[in-house]
Amino acid sequence: MISRYARKDAAAIWDAATKYRIWFEIEAHAATKMAELGVIPAEAAKTLWEKGQDAEFDAERIDEIERTVKHDVIAFLTHVSEIVGPEARFLHQGMTSSDVLDTCFSVQLQRSADLLIEGVDLVLAGLKRRALEHKFTPTVGRSHGIHAEPVTFGLKLAGYYAEFVRARARLVTAREEISTCAISGAVGTFANVSPEVEAYVADKMGLSVEPVSTQVIPRDRHAAFFAALGIVASSIERLAVEIRHLQRTEVLEAEEYFSPGQKGSSAMPHKRNPILTENLTGLARLVRSAVVPAMENVALWHERDISHSSVERGIAPDACVHLDFALRRMANVIENLLVYPENMQKNIDRLGGLVHSQRVLLALTQKGMSREDSYSAVQRNAMKVWRGEGAFLDFLAADEDVSKFFTREELEPFFNLDYHTKHVDTIFVRVFGK
Repeated sequence: MISRYARKDAAAIWDAATKYRIWFEIEAHAATKMAELGVIPAEAAKTLWEKGQDAEFDAERIDEIERTVKHDVIAFLTHVSEIVGPEARFLHQGMTSSDVLDTCFSVQLQRSADLLIEGVDLVLAGLKRRALEHKFTPTVGRSHGIHAEPVTFGLKLAGYYAEFVRARARLVTAREEISTCAISGAVGTFANVSPEVEAYVADKMGLSVEPVSTQVIPRDRHAAFFAALGIVASSIERLAVEIRHLQRTEVLEAEEYFSPGQKGSSAMPHKRNPILTENLTGLARLVRSAVVPAMENVALWHERDISHSSVERGIAPDACVHLDFALRRMANVIENLLVYPENMQKNIDRLGGLVHSQRVLLALTQKGMSREDSYSAVQRNAMKVWRGEGAFLDFLAADEDVSKFFTREELEPFFNLDYHTKHVDTIFVRVFGK
């Protein structure tokens, strides 16, 4: 992972100390249940906990052992035996490495999901506050990047709020799907370890049992998890791109907060750049880069292989930590976003009333003009405004075809912004409730 974009809490889930602590807990809980079942001496399980529970596992020593044995779990067990003593021989009875690795992976992804859900909640809180603040702040809606019809800035934000509600639901589902435990031994048959051990470890680690583990937890679960992260990242990017567009000099309807002492350019002192949302666009790309490898990890050979292992060592911490960072950064951007209603109104007015063209079109058809003729009459006057020749209302009032149906005074109400916001309350109730 890139430390520049890593929060301490999120990164700690993936550091060696956390991993080895989880490994020990999995092994020790399994030993406790094995002792209860009479597979190993009760005193041995007690000693494992007494000597290992507060132990500091030495990552460098484990690496040193691994350089010889060429096996990470064996290296860890060897190190534990150095700490615990002879009783460590009762660890890992009937278990296989994947029982430890995959169950630990589930715990790490579960903990990461908890942080990601917290991050989404921060984004939701900011979006809701700002949406309510600007519920009726008029701004221009754009399609293809071109002025379309008026909306409100609050309505824009409400749409993003609804999207992040879906993002939260996806993460909750992904967390649930990934939270499984496998302690089933070689090829997943429980031949040398009881299913009761798996159930016990699952309960202690806050997981459910994997129905059929085949020695590894099926990777469709992980693929779904990283796909969910990729979609959340895309939602972040969509909002980031919107803010970047709104901050453009010729638009300037909203802007990232520019703090005292901040500099925008090493060469041009006047610059105020959307660096945070540009960064969020980049982080979204990093997170999404985990999705295809996770999909490709689903197809393992027979009961298991380790072609997925090297992939997951890279994509899991990267995707989880970077998305966690991105969510917190997005929450901060929303909370401190500078909004310029006066510029929004100026931009609405820039095209001389063209944003009301559809309403005039519909009014003419309701008066008896064919849709084709109505469209032609409205468009030919609109194009004059598009070329900068004058105001839309003036041209319509002077048009002989339009004036057969409406006087200037009768056309004026069609240029009322309130017409476009009359159902904002209805939409807000759908999004936020009453």
